[in-house]
Amino acid sequence: MAHFPMNHPARPIYRVLSGLIGLYILMFGVWGVVLTAGESLFARESNWALGLRTNLAFSIASVIFGAFLIIGASRRTNLGHYMNLTAGIVFLVTSILMMSLLQTEANFLNFSMSTVIVSMIFGLVLLGTGLYDKVGPPELAEAERRSRDKQISEANTP
Repeated sequence: MAHFPMNHPARPIYRVLSGLIGLYILMFGVWGVVLTAGESLFARESNWALGLRTNLAFSIASVIFGAFLIIGASRRTNLGHYMNLTAGIVFLVTSILMMSLLQTEANFLNFSMSTVIVSMIFGLVLLGTGLYDKVGPPELAEAERRSRDKQISEANTP
């Protein structure tokens, strides 16, 4: 049976990682909005912000998504857990979809291959942080740990 570890000792590190990713995305989005202001929403110009190609639509979406991730990282509840899982999946799906549209007119977010790679890395990191930042009562987390240790010891005995 699959489960998410509860109260993982490295949870603060995972929250910092997701917060840093959110901060980068927010800064990228703000910088992209400044660069692409005055252009059409889905322009396919050569505008680069923080190493990634962008247009106004992608920049606005990045501002919203970056703020979303920072809010999730700042919460000490399971809200951050669910937000990171969701964000990881969204990043992975978006990067695969946009990679398939790179050399077509349907590349409406003006992605480049570097944007695809960064999106995949962010998606994997956010998915990983979402898997290990679940919060629960200490008693439940301790019972889960004891059950896991018992299963491991039973599996190791002949």
